[in-house]
Amino acid sequence: METREHFRQFLREAAEKGEVVNLLFEERLFDLVDILHKIVDPLASENIPYELIGGMAVLVQMERVDPDQVMLTRDVDLMVHRSDLERIIDVAQRHGFHFRHVAGVDMLLHGNERKAIRGVHLVFSGEKVRPTQVVPNPQIQPERIQVHGKDVWVILVADLVQMKLSSYRLKDQVHVQAMDAVGVITPAVEQMLSQELHSRLRHIRETE
Repeated sequence: METREHFRQFLREAAEKGEVVNLLFEERLFDLVDILHKIVDPLASENIPYELIGGMAVLVQMERVDPDQVMLTRDVDLMVHRSDLERIIDVAQRHGFHFRHVAGVDMLLHGNERKAIRGVHLVFSGEKVRPTQVVPNPQIQPERIQVHGKDVWVILVADLVQMKLSSYRLKDQVHVQAMDAVGVITPAVEQMLSQELHSRLRHIRETE
């Protein structure tokens, strides 16, 4: 089912149940899911490894535990191998995307879109997005999760938490707080953190 029709069906079902819907939130979410599906389907068909990371991955992992607590993100972030970049650009262009490199960020924009905020941002496995990261991005080893009716390769929770604590921007700390609040960060996940990252997690908990 196309994402727009999926959205309309969602609204019909919510109306039939008498549920209150935040239209701005839900429409933006469905727009993001639409872009996500448009890029991951071609990547999967070409056997190009990827995994969904960033705020969208936080949303997906939180939704599995407590759908009522999900938080909206601004864009779609995918982690890929840098060695696959040329293939990704070629596949994306054949499916309506164009490639841009702006302010050090590689991104794919669909159709006539020009706003980076509505793009697919590419992050590279084994590298640092910024020098201040504690550790490089992890290797690609995702799990398959259904995201609005389609299988998507999503970063493991332990790797997602590591990336967020390693980057440690304000929005990363907010994402960690949100995941922790719904129980996504389990003792098993904590055990996989380095001493420095565990110290950052403890600091976030102490300042909630």
